[in-house]
Amino acid sequence: MIKQYRLANNLSQEELAEEIGISWRQLQRLEYNEENTRISTFKKIVKALDVSDEEIIKFIRK
Repeated sequence: MIKQYRLANNLSQEELAEEIGISWRQLQRLEYNEENTRISTFKKIVKALDVSDEEIIKFIRK
């Protein structure tokens, strides 16, 4: 989900990572579900990518 929204917003991993205050490597691991994240980081990602509540719920229910 993160990668799809990042690309839709024309952001590189480096740009998004810098915006939310994490390393691009951590963001890469999150995009490939290799790492879990804290809710505070998830909130920053959702806000930066302007993801709707409905999309988050769809993702969680999968």
